[in-house]
Amino acid sequence: MLAIIAPGQGSQTPGMLSAWLEDAQIRTLAQEISDAIGLDVVRLGTTADADEIKDTANAQPLIVAAGLMSAHALGATGSFSYVAGHSVGEITAAAIAGALTPIDAMKLVRARGVEMAKAAGVTPSGMAAVLGGDRQVVLSAIADLGLIAANDNGGGQIVAAGDLDAIAQLAPEGARVRPLAVAGAFHTSYMQPAVEPLRTLAATMTTSAPSVGVLSNKDGAVLTEGAEVLERIVNQIANPVRWDLCMETLVSLGVTGVIEVAPAGTLVGLIKRAAPTIEQFAFKSLEDLDAARAFVANHGGK
Repeated sequence: MLAIIAPGQGSQTPGMLSAWLEDAQIRTLAQEISDAIGLDVVRLGTTADADEIKDTANAQPLIVAAGLMSAHALGATGSFSYVAGHSVGEITAAAIAGALTPIDAMKLVRARGVEMAKAAGVTPSGMAAVLGGDRQVVLSAIADLGLIAANDNGGGQIVAAGDLDAIAQLAPEGARVRPLAVAGAFHTSYMQPAVEPLRTLAATMTTSAPSVGVLSNKDGAVLTEGAEVLERIVNQIANPVRWDLCMETLVSLGVTGVIEVAPAGTLVGLIKRAAPTIEQFAFKSLEDLDAARAFVANHGGK
């Protein structure tokens, strides 16, 4: 049984769309996306530097665009049973499952990036990955400093978010702390100002019943109604990501293989550590297409 998974912010790299855009159909899709949202994702994905694509307003639409392009290339409709995305990757997953149209997904993520960037500018805040250590010790250390476990990623990785001074003091026993190059405390109350504008936009969109189950970052639940998928995506902006629970759900459902769409690598690494019974494939470029299709043939089918 196969699932498609989609990464979140921080997975972007300069030039990451260049190889994908060599395909004429994908380049046409990229241009349609750019025209629809008023943002040149072709340029962002080919010639923009690391600082420009680190900007939340640019990073988020670029990541979702990359995921949709690689999913289009894969063309595995009917062969996978579930989708899941990490943070902004939930929007990619929703579009792959058909709960949102690709263009509506890109309009949503364009607004999400802009509004979250605005919210991040209100009060200085940040995030840091805590790697290793005892889970309860790490969670206690985060809470003691008034921080939030914004991403509980499983596999010995928890991302703390909140006040910059508190982030600098974070040092749980037995763990390593790595500050993240992000502009705010995503998935915490710091992002609350972004929620209502996204809810207003979402209310103008028409959803469809997804063709496969969509796993939710809230609690790992499998969603089958398009409206609920969209509602949870909006609410998740200011609430923690429970990727650990999504991985537990994949295991409990009997998923045997996952393909991570572009920009792939992060999520398959987490699954390898936390759910090693699931085989993983990182679909990083068109050069991987034949191998990806073989992986689909091996694990696909409902």
